[in-house]
Amino acid sequence: MAREYNFDGLVGPTHNYAGLSFGNVASTKNLHQASNPRAAALQGLAKAKALADRGFAQAILPPQARPRLDLLRSAGFTGSDAAVLAGAAREEPQLLAAAYSASPMWTANAATVSPSADCADGRLHLSAANLNNKLHRALEHPATSRVLRLIFADQTRFAVHEALPGTPALGDEGAANHTRLCAAHGAQGVEFFVFGRSEFDAGMPAPRRYPARQTLEASRAVARRHGLSPARTVFAQQNPEVIDQGVFHNDVIAVGSGELLFYHQDAFRDEARVLTELTEAAACCEARVRTLRVARGEVSVADAVASYLFNSQLLLREDGKALLVAPQECREHPRVARYLERLVAADGPIAEVISFDLRQSMNNGGGPACLRLRVVLNEQEELAMHQGVKLTDALYAELTAWVERHYRDRLETADFTDPGLMQEVREALAALEVILGLPGLYT
Repeated sequence: MAREYNFDGLVGPTHNYAGLSFGNVASTKNLHQASNPRAAALQGLAKAKALADRGFAQAILPPQARPRLDLLRSAGFTGSDAAVLAGAAREEPQLLAAAYSASPMWTANAATVSPSADCADGRLHLSAANLNNKLHRALEHPATSRVLRLIFADQTRFAVHEALPGTPALGDEGAANHTRLCAAHGAQGVEFFVFGRSEFDAGMPAPRRYPARQTLEASRAVARRHGLSPARTVFAQQNPEVIDQGVFHNDVIAVGSGELLFYHQDAFRDEARVLTELTEAAACCEARVRTLRVARGEVSVADAVASYLFNSQLLLREDGKALLVAPQECREHPRVARYLERLVAADGPIAEVISFDLRQSMNNGGGPACLRLRVVLNEQEELAMHQGVKLTDALYAELTAWVERHYRDRLETADFTDPGLMQEVREALAALEVILGLPGLYT
């Protein structure tokens, strides 16, 4: 018996809107708006707790230490911590914003995960993503590898890989461009990698306005290091035209779970070929791919980007039907709301839609799917992982009280020079180590 855990990212106390992610429409739209870190963290925790209450397995990935003074010192700023912050604010404010970024909250980008059923050595494999397309995100992977090794420490059951080299040729954005399709979570499945461009195939089309963050070469490298069967692995190119419309990851235009792939008509460069290869790969593991295709006449790409319809979580209920966990924006967007009403009324594979207020995350371009990393664990692996990150009623209560005690309810980029903010964050993270039972996590 295996279960799929959603490891939700706990929003960090420096959550802000610095507009660092070119190609992410929401991120740049809300540049320099005041954020509410306390509300952001509580919104994310509320979503995770609601799903746990419905019987879905939930766990927490902690925030990373910020600000990254090592980044600023490596860039030539010297003196006391306060002097370093002030100098960076004066000379390189974008660098200072990167040092304070709370982007590790979007754990869909933390790593790519292959369950033990799919891997040649019978271990669960996790590869930290290098996220080298954006400076503030490229800082994340050493701490990501560290926390994954603390949670999945048993090397007889788990293999945690360092990120691929931080070069554009191997740009890797993690599970945001990876989907697994299977008849059951514990069975062998199809590992579906979606990329935006190829480094070495000059004839392959590429987007022109916004960068393609995932390369074919990176996806292939992750599949090799995880020991995946070529017969059950599919690589597909994302449609370059939708990347140029703000679809910076595949999980903004498609999502899958179990045997179901929910996707937009314009998601893939060669839709027919992709579906054929998925069907053939699924046959190798006694599964069948069911597709739910959204036509552009029902929901446009612009509608999908504005509402984050496909950045919803797709979860399998005990009755075999799917639950779609959508952001509140889907209810507020007239065309998307009407589509969802028709979807549920049609008595198809998605039987239920629930929505959450994740406005603080959405304003920075991250919906429900961005906030979680899916990890399939069998019974022995579940017992072997660090138990302190499992979301229980008690942990939820502790984390809620911790957020309310340590987080500000208003943060602007002008606050980055305040040494008091830095000290508040250090005290908060020291307390979090104790709550999660991960001593030395931030040392």
